[in-house]
Amino acid sequence: MIGELFTYYWQNGSYVLEQFWRHFLMSAYGVLFAAIVAIPLGIFTARHANLSGIVFFVANFIQTIPSLAMLAILMLVLGLGATTVIVSLFLYSLLPILKNTYAGIRGVDPSLLEAGKAMGMTKGQILWKVEIPLSLAVIMGGLRNALVVAIGITAVGTFIGAGGLGDIIVRGTNVTNGAPIILAGAIPTALMAVAADLLMGWFERKLLPANQKRAARPS
Repeated sequence: MIGELFTYYWQNGSYVLEQFWRHFLMSAYGVLFAAIVAIPLGIFTARHANLSGIVFFVANFIQTIPSLAMLAILMLVLGLGATTVIVSLFLYSLLPILKNTYAGIRGVDPSLLEAGKAMGMTKGQILWKVEIPLSLAVIMGGLRNALVVAIGITAVGTFIGAGGLGDIIVRGTNVTNGAPIILAGAIPTALMAVAADLLMGWFERKLLPANQKRAARPS
């Protein structure tokens, strides 16, 4: 099987790379657009905690819809193709980013906020110079989770003509002895998810405040 797998890569290398890049772009765009919406919404919700129940109820409800059902619903409005997948990933990525942004902002030490006010800082200055820097690592954790999940969901996009590595996996299921073809799509998908998780984890650690880095080191 390993020999057949390498033969497939040798004969279809450019096609696999094309689908790999397409798969990654759909995942990244979905998470990026979700971050543009969810991070400000998370900050707003942290400021108005009385609205958190409604906001998280909607985000949780979206998360409970199965991916195929979500694609089918969106397909009725947006049609076939990558746009439908990106919108679906956008919706699925809202909750982890929103939740971590909310937790990060709410987790900032109130004494630091009071110190900022005492120094004459405006609300905007406190947000950009105190709250966001201190909560950035937590927000990155939400982005990390969202991207890894999005990479997996993107594979389902093949059923609505979006392309990606899911195309290769499905091709393998449609032929006799298609295990090598299935692996040819599944292995890059898994490697992409692992690489994304490691890279985002590295960024997350880099963004930890210095005092948290010291606390995280083994004594």
